Amino acid sequence: MGGGSSSIGWRVNSNDCMMPAEKCTRYAGEGATLSQRALNRKIAHYDTVIISDLHLGSKMSRAEAALQMLKTTSFNRLILLGDIFSDLNFRRLKKEHWQFLGYIRKLSNPKRDVEVVWVEGNHDHGLSELMSHLVGISVYQEYSWEYCGLRHLAIHGHQFDLFVVNNRLLSNVFTALHLALQKFAFGEQRLVRFIDRFDNKWLRLSSKVMDGALAHARIRNAQLVFCGHTHEALHEERGGIEYFNSGSWTQLCATYITIDQEGCTIREYDEDVLNRDFAEQIENPPSKDAALSVR
Repeated sequence: MGGGSSSIGWRVNSNDCMMPAEKCTRYAGEGATLSQRALNRKIAHYDTVIISDLHLGSKMSRAEAALQMLKTTSFNRLILLGDIFSDLNFRRLKKEHWQFLGYIRKLSNPKRDVEVVWVEGNHDHGLSELMSHLVGISVYQEYSWEYCGLRHLAIHGHQFDLFVVNNRLLSNVFTALHLALQKFAFGEQRLVRFIDRFDNKWLRLSSKVMDGALAHARIRNAQLVFCGHTHEALHEERGGIEYFNSGSWTQLCATYITIDQEGCTIREYDEDVLNRDFAEQIENPPSKDAALSVR
């Protein structure tokens, strides 16, 4: 399993697919920094990683955690599934937010051999042309690909939320209020849970987003469909089509999706796991022949 993550109950895989030895390169063990030592181990390799709803520019954005997850995970494809920004006011972006964007730009370098896809969310609306220049990647309304003989479809999900579609300005006001309440309630578990339940049931309409996504996937002849928008990590199967929601990176429980030959898994970012990896590397320094994924 990649550093800093734990499986949380949806199609949990018993074995992670490790990077083949021929795709690894040697990394010096002596004189390495703490973070380098932690990376001097085999890390899980996936075909695709999906994250959404990072809301850069919001004080609740866990951009630093998302960046750490990406740096300790190996993948062929990264899908940014919408609402990566909170709004178009770039003055609100903090240092860690720019660092996240900088890393996305590095990943998009053809030499990295990583496909980076940005699927537009309702908060990213109007950013398509800007993003293509800022981070060097294309932005899509929806994105589909074939893997292991199955058609996968990624769409943010706001298209199936009629409140957002018909009331874009009012929806943005509610979202800003919700993020502000999250900041106030951070650490107050009971209040946080209440806000999340209110958000999912009344503002985001999670079940309606899922229903719309499943119907859309059937039209597109897709066997798996992935959404964000609701901030609620979820997996459901209906009529031979699987629906996954990637959750968000503005809450205590930050989640993302990995796809490999074993299937799809919703994972929770766990900083404690990463810290334990650091401690283990200090107690058991890697040899000079320790391998590190080149991705």
